Amino acid sequence: MDYYSLFFQFIKTGLPSGYKNIDRDSSQMLYLEKIMKENNQFFFVADILQVKILFTSNSCAPLLGIRPEDVDPSMFFTATHPDDLQRHSLARAKLFSLGQELFIERKGFKIISTNFRTRHNTASCSNMLVQCYLFYTETPYNTVFLFQVVTNVSWFGKLRHGYHFYTGEDLSVFRYPDENLLMTGNVFSDREFEIIKLIASGLNSELVAEKLFLSVHTINTHRRNILKKTDKSNISELIYDLKERGLL
Repeated sequence: MDYYSLFFQFIKTGLPSGYKNIDRDSSQMLYLEKIMKENNQFFFVADILQVKILFTSNSCAPLLGIRPEDVDPSMFFTATHPDDLQRHSLARAKLFSLGQELFIERKGFKIISTNFRTRHNTASCSNMLVQCYLFYTETPYNTVFLFQVVTNVSWFGKLRHGYHFYTGEDLSVFRYPDENLLMTGNVFSDREFEIIKLIASGLNSELVAEKLFLSVHTINTHRRNILKKTDKSNISELIYDLKERGLL
């Protein structure tokens, strides 16, 4: 059994109290803490409309170097590597937008999953997978709760280009990360992603070819292959979509 099912059990049992007065010494929490410590994870629950964290697991201390009661929403953004800040900002905006949509619709759930490089009380960077489960509820009051699992996936060394990204309602994505999960949203080769970034910076095929010491024919071949992978009609449309999704 995927132990993420235990997270949903926690969500269910903690919901009536609005995730207040959680018994950290219960068998449920002690078992979860043990597993998360082994897997370099922690979670927190927040009211997305109030932008308020309601409960944070003890396993945040080894990863963040701080006590769970000291965790606040801003710290995740300020700890993000400078190169990932713009993408993190887009993901945060998407998160709050989905929360508002769920509240307006008065039903449903959404999942957002992505990764960021972060620093916490150390000069070195960690690659953190952030999995967000948003859901509307009328218990104990009308709001949208966020259950967020953060996992250190620095062991995964293949994310050299692009970023893992998913948003939707596929619960199978909300699981312990493996290679297939971490490569979701990342369909380009190193060279293709490099070309996309150069085009996004304003370079045409001739200038990209000059910069990469390739022929214009090779660059144009890459451009055609990129469009085939994404079913986009042109590169500008693709770049806009990647930026909107926080992938570029």
